[in-house]
Amino acid sequence: MDHVTEQHPTVKCLVWDLDNTLWRGTLLEGDEVEIPPAIRDVVVELDSRGILQSVASRNDHTHAWERLEKLGLAEYFVLPRIGWGAKSASVRAIADELNFAPSAVAFIDDQPTERAEVEFHLPDVRCYPAEDALSLPTRPEFSPTVVTHDARRRREMYQAGFRREAERSEHSGTDEEFLRSLSLELRIEHAGDEEISRVEELTLRTSQMNATGVHYSDADLRSLIEDERHEVLVASLTDRFGPHGAIGVILLERRPDAHHIKLLATSCRVVSFGVGAALLRWLTDEAARAGTALTAAFRRTERNRMMEVAYRFAGFEDAPGRPDPAEDGVQTLLLKPSRQSAPPHLKVVAPRLFSPGRELVEWGAADG
Repeated sequence: MDHVTEQHPTVKCLVWDLDNTLWRGTLLEGDEVEIPPAIRDVVVELDSRGILQSVASRNDHTHAWERLEKLGLAEYFVLPRIGWGAKSASVRAIADELNFAPSAVAFIDDQPTERAEVEFHLPDVRCYPAEDALSLPTRPEFSPTVVTHDARRRREMYQAGFRREAERSEHSGTDEEFLRSLSLELRIEHAGDEEISRVEELTLRTSQMNATGVHYSDADLRSLIEDERHEVLVASLTDRFGPHGAIGVILLERRPDAHHIKLLATSCRVVSFGVGAALLRWLTDEAARAGTALTAAFRRTERNRMMEVAYRFAGFEDAPGRPDPAEDGVQTLLLKPSRQSAPPHLKVVAPRLFSPGRELVEWGAADG
């Protein structure tokens, strides 16, 4: 079986069988199962690359999970499915809850019949025999080209998200009360070498909350960082459950008469936290502080209606004149800014735009 094709990109989640795959022995037969050090190393290495891992096993859930905890590896596995149903149903449920296509998921099991059952029902899932486990980190489909800071803590971010959503579903108050309870902190920082790959990914993959739909390459972004007329900013979000990671990018140009937003893109998964509106309010306040207008590039696409609504709600209007002839279909929106304050449910920590230093300050703290 050829595991690497254009239709089968880098694996995002590896689902492990337990008996005689992750550990040696059969738990229900009374074996004192153990995980070989080399297998443990594979789990830790894949986790460090941002590849999520889960479990699909025919076992008693309580007994198996207690054993994983005792062996010190339970924390590495998200959304485990341990029970008596078909392995394909378990793998499908894991993929669905993670919102991953089957082609982004892999499955490893010592039993040919179990692999065949998964391959029959989920032909896009890549299946591996247990004896291939030690070779997985050397395979291209388990070797992302770039491993970002966010990738290295991807599991932590997903686990925080599961806890957050569980509490949201149990919360009996208003949405505003729930948001205030999260202790949300939005950090806006200048992008450096560490953040460039994540910023490029956001411009490429974010479509609904992308103001122009333009993709900026690694080279484009690095050239803008070196240009004193531009600011390349990355936004990240954390709360009391843990990190959301990098969730937004701003490309800003200093023009003679305005701060010009060349690109504003945010991840759709943080729309409910009001991040897009907060970023626009902060940019508005910075422009008002500098005594200049705020303009924004916007190109309507089939998917970014939400971004247009955000700009209009913030007070942007069509600027006089035709769309920028250098960028087909891009129109310029204009706002005459006034001072703003941070949203009550968000602590915002950010730099002063186009200032010599890169010190971060809390928006609104000791403000003059």
